[in-house]
Amino acid sequence: MRALIQRVAQASVTVDGQTLGEIGEGLLVLICAMQGDSETDADKLAAKIAKLRIFKDQDGRMNRSVQDVGGSALVVSQFTLAADTSRGNRPGFSTAAAPEDGNRFYEYFANQLKTQGIPVEKGQFGADMKVQLLNDGPVTIWMDTSS
Repeated sequence: MRALIQRVAQASVTVDGQTLGEIGEGLLVLICAMQGDSETDADKLAAKIAKLRIFKDQDGRMNRSVQDVGGSALVVSQFTLAADTSRGNRPGFSTAAAPEDGNRFYEYFANQLKTQGIPVEKGQFGADMKVQLLNDGPVTIWMDTSS
């Protein structure tokens, strides 16, 4: 699985003008299931993200996790994280999981974050979503379970 994590002061996702998910302080997690992914990949990624120490402590150092600060997560599916730009100018997405698997792993991952004690809001798999965020820092981190 691939994830792009952004520390945010706030974030929201809308579809057709309707807000589906909205958080204050926390993490915006853009997530993509890749071919060959398993529940184990989602388990490891959710546990790692829940404990990722990217929030400031009392000394201003990144030393606290989203759990530590009582933050939330907005989880948004984004198959374009599978983009292969090695050939030409049009990205290919053939390494992304099939839509059925992608949706299943998306839902599973979001539930695994919940089991870590993090309130989770979500987008809508496969929808044309509008994501708004106020990146805090900015802090943006790329994670991939295959590396």
